[in-house]
Amino acid sequence: MQDQEVMDLSVREKRVLITEDKDFGQLVYAHGTSSRAVILIRYPVPVRQRLSTDIVKLVQQKGEALQGGFVVLEPGRVRIARLPRGDT
Repeated sequence: MQDQEVMDLSVREKRVLITEDKDFGQLVYAHGTSSRAVILIRYPVPVRQRLSTDIVKLVQQKGEALQGGFVVLEPGRVRIARLPRGDT
């Protein structure tokens, strides 16, 4: 499935897209592609065992704040930027 198709599916199904593919940032920011929310995972191999726990913790703590955001999740750090077009 192409990246654009994945984005379209996540919008249609009102889902947050969780990915390690930086190309989705390009789609959102450079091409203005609609998205409900994107979480970009940046976890090196030595700490990957924490990933699922950290995602659950992120959703529990930030919940609705994730909607309409482009989130970069790294060990010990979360950055949330609003999507350029405010699509949710």
